[in-house]
Amino acid sequence: MSAISRSRAAFAALALLTLSACGSVSGTASSGDGEAVTLIAPTWAGGQANVAVAKYILENELGYDVSVKEMDEGDAWKAVGTGKADALLEDWGHPALEKEYVDQEQTVVSGGDLGVKGKIGWYVPEYLADEHRDITDWRKLNKYADLFATSEIGGKGRLIEGSPEFVTRDEALIRNLDLDFEAVYAGSEEAQIQEMRKRAAKKEPFLTYWWRPHWLETELELKEVRLPAHYGGCDADETTSECGYPETELQKYLNASFEEDGGKAAEFLKNFQWGEEDQNEVAKMIARDGLAPEAAAKRWVKENPNTWELWLWGL
Repeated sequence: MSAISRSRAAFAALALLTLSACGSVSGTASSGDGEAVTLIAPTWAGGQANVAVAKYILENELGYDVSVKEMDEGDAWKAVGTGKADALLEDWGHPALEKEYVDQEQTVVSGGDLGVKGKIGWYVPEYLADEHRDITDWRKLNKYADLFATSEIGGKGRLIEGSPEFVTRDEALIRNLDLDFEAVYAGSEEAQIQEMRKRAAKKEPFLTYWWRPHWLETELELKEVRLPAHYGGCDADETTSECGYPETELQKYLNASFEEDGGKAAEFLKNFQWGEEDQNEVAKMIARDGLAPEAAAKRWVKENPNTWELWLWGL
């Protein structure tokens, strides 16, 4: 066991000892007495998994009345900034919105790291990369554009996108890198997955905007296309940017008034931190297995007390 693992184990033992001194965790944490908390659920499964688990624990362990609003990222920031929602639990990086609501208006504050590292990029199925070894080099993509061509976009290669509200600058990248491709939006994560699955079932080529971590890769193996390396400031002007996407520590944000006056709910949400395996497990139950978010959260909570009980420590 590494020094980090020993440290985590010691912290967990101390946390559980402290909690058990006051009785068992379940049902003994101080109640929110039915106070209302509003969480933002994004339109992708991983973000919905965060909210499902947070909602379940807030209601069943802390006694809060939790409502959930599903919306795109721009609307989510506005809702948290204006106090129509209390927390956004997964943000992939919106510098302009952060500047507006955190720095200028000061109505939103950081809730800390979610614990998950996100990576946006372009991906092809592994079977295609095995057949064409250089297809994962962006400089070779034009050579293979005809593999991804569709008649509706004039024979150009298609780059499959999800929702136009997702964090993307692919249209500018295609233009600035002089690629013979066009970004085509499926409209949602679900529609994008359906298209990927349909093509994968027939071993057909596809190039897609995608992100990791994601539960889908437990059933569909993808290879990342190497875009030009990202470096600080390279994407400051998206109209001229030629670099790929950075690896991002996904962040939580709280309404400033809620962070100050939200009591145990606010502290719990700041403590909420887990890894990609946990997130993928819950997301897969919701998106692939068809469980209701509450049912998926309940199953995960029952099976992983050593993770979530630490989020309640000290409340």
